[in-house]
Amino acid sequence: MISRHKIRELAVQSLFSIETTQDTPDEAIASTMQLCDVSTEAVPDYLTFLVAGAVEHQDELDEMIAKHLKNKWTVKRLSRIDRAILRVGLFEMENSLEVPKKVAIDEAIEIAGDFGDKDSKSFVNGILSNFVEG
Repeated sequence: MISRHKIRELAVQSLFSIETTQDTPDEAIASTMQLCDVSTEAVPDYLTFLVAGAVEHQDELDEMIAKHLKNKWTVKRLSRIDRAILRVGLFEMENSLEVPKKVAIDEAIEIAGDFGDKDSKSFVNGILSNFVEG
């Protein structure tokens, strides 16, 4: 059984792959699972939910993210990995009924620390925190 944390990592990596290779969500998930040596497992439904949902709602997610960028930054100017993390995190926050928003943010921050640059954790936290009602 793959942990939810690992599923989120795979989702981010799959979105990064989609943006790089133009693969379909299913192709990206399959190749990411193979690269991460979890291809012996069945594709978790939650992974498909996150990747397909983030791809399907990408324009809407990007609009929501763009409203919180400063100094005329655009979503396109963000690093691909930060974009992928923000899209997965925000999609999960807005669409998963079983995951509290704060948990989705904490997971996104942790993934940003593992995959992003030195500023990614605070950047991801700063953007996603805007979507939690105080």
